[in-house]
Amino acid sequence: MLRFMPVGDSMTIGSAGEHTWRYRMWRHLRDTYDGPFALVGPRETLHDKATDAPTSYDYADPDFPRAHLAGWGEGWQHMVPLIGEAVRSCRADVLLVSLGLIDLGFYTNAEQTAENVHRFVAEARSANPRIRMAVLPVIPNVRATSDAPFAAQVTRFNELLAKTIADLDEPRSPLLLASPPPSYDINLDTYDGTHPNANGEHRIAAAFADAMHQAWDVGERYEE
Repeated sequence: MLRFMPVGDSMTIGSAGEHTWRYRMWRHLRDTYDGPFALVGPRETLHDKATDAPTSYDYADPDFPRAHLAGWGEGWQHMVPLIGEAVRSCRADVLLVSLGLIDLGFYTNAEQTAENVHRFVAEARSANPRIRMAVLPVIPNVRATSDAPFAAQVTRFNELLAKTIADLDEPRSPLLLASPPPSYDINLDTYDGTHPNANGEHRIAAAFADAMHQAWDVGERYEE
């Protein structure tokens, strides 16, 4: 049994009425991965915008393993103290990580955020020394189109993230930097300039799926 844990912010938890990219990934693995697998994590809910709380189970299609470790407004710094216990209790084998936008937007600069990536990896490995991690770079959102300093921080962090993943990669616990979704367009792939619509969900799932197929021979290339 290969246990995948999606780890992320609002783009990963999703909100009431959505499928989420987690669902798209599950369908892809169900159809292409030749072996037993599960999505795992300590949480299952969506974010409810009406109450501004992670209390909704109103998935567009709830019939899938909905477990995850994601939260609206949560970033690398929020996940550092949580990831060790989550990996341990859920027996995660592979982390699918999409974090960083909220950190850079509100909490830490690029260098500080990269330091939290180091801490996150250390905590995850303390719980499972053979954990694998596929990490998605930060996808610039609408703020980056008008806030030049923020856009520069996103670019800088993605550079530091690539270096961090390369430096921390090791054979028994491989780290994989996924390529940003090709041709991701915030006008076509999000509903508000940040959060993915159905098109964006497919593109994010494809970024993880194609990276794992190419690097680890897990599943096949993604097809919508």
